[in-house]
Amino acid sequence: MTQVTQLLQRVRAGDAAARDALFAAAYEELRRLARSRLRDGGRNTVLETTSLVHECYLRFVTAGELRAEDRKAFFAYASQVMRSVILNSVRERQAERRGGDAPHLTLSTEVVDNLAGDEETIVRVHEALEVLQQVDTRLAQVAQMRYFGGYSEREIAETLGVTERTVQRDWEKARAILAAALQ
Repeated sequence: MTQVTQLLQRVRAGDAAARDALFAAAYEELRRLARSRLRDGGRNTVLETTSLVHECYLRFVTAGELRAEDRKAFFAYASQVMRSVILNSVRERQAERRGGDAPHLTLSTEVVDNLAGDEETIVRVHEALEVLQQVDTRLAQVAQMRYFGGYSEREIAETLGVTERTVQRDWEKARAILAAALQ
C-alpha cells in the first residue's frame, strides 16, 4: 500500500493532519499533472502550475469529504478538480473580457469574429465532454484523463481496470465523437 493510499484512509477516518500530509506527499505528482494540463491547452489561462495545485488543494479542503479510495482514484479526482478550476478561470476571464455585467457593445463585427481562441476551445471541449459523458461514461473518463489529466494509456488502463488496447480504442472513439461535437 502506497503512502498516498495510507494517508487517504486516515483522511477518510477523520484525521485532519493526514489531509495536509496527503498533499505534501502528493505535491510533486500534482504539480506534474498541473504542468501537463497547462502545457496541453491551458496556455491562455491566468493560472500557473503552483496556483493550479493550490486552488485544487483549497477545493479539496472546502469540499469536506474526500471520496478517493486509493492513489489512482485520488489523482483521477485531482484531474477532474483541475479541469474544473481551469474551466472556471476561463469563464471568469471571458466574462471580464466581455465587460462582466456591463452592457455589451460591439464596435466592429470583424473584430468579434476573430476573437476565438484557446479559452473558447476549452469551454467547447468541456461541453463536448459533458455530452460524451451522457453517451458513454468510460469514453468520457478516458478523454478527460488523457486531455485534462495528461495520463498515459498505461496509467489510464490501470486506473480504469482495462487493457491498454481498450484504452486506445476508447480514445479513438472519444476523439471521433468529440471532433464531431466540436464542429
